[in-house]
Amino acid sequence: MDDFWNAKISDFGLAKLLMPDQTRTFTGIRGTRGYLAPEWEKNTPISVKADVYSYGILLLEIICCRRNLEMNVPTIDEIVLSCWIYKCFASRQLYKLGVGEDADKETLEKMVKVGLWCIQDEPVLRPSMKSVVLMLEGITDIASPPCPTSASV
Repeated sequence: MDDFWNAKISDFGLAKLLMPDQTRTFTGIRGTRGYLAPEWEKNTPISVKADVYSYGILLLEIICCRRNLEMNVPTIDEIVLSCWIYKCFASRQLYKLGVGEDADKETLEKMVKVGLWCIQDEPVLRPSMKSVVLMLEGITDIASPPCPTSASV
């Protein structure tokens, strides 16, 4: 997101340009800090699920109207948006996200759950983008997501 909350998506979706036999290749890190899937840092094979991760971070930023990493926050728990959102979700305190009184709680919870599924550390746990669309449209039920990171928050 830029300073005017416009999505910068120029580096998302590049995985789809790879041929099917190239989707599990080792390559150098490319992308925007804060949106990169954990597999980039672990030097493990990259797949289309890296783009799902980036989409999930963007979705969570849109929900909360802030960047994934924000230093100017009231508490240290809020610095990393994804960790803070999961804590609020797990404690059933989504109202702390500051999305406003008029926000539909059911829609908010649905969007948060989808975002949390998208940012799972393990690529196999992330849904396909088709599944993401089905969940957001309300066609598919959304199970409660586990903590996105291997280390508990």
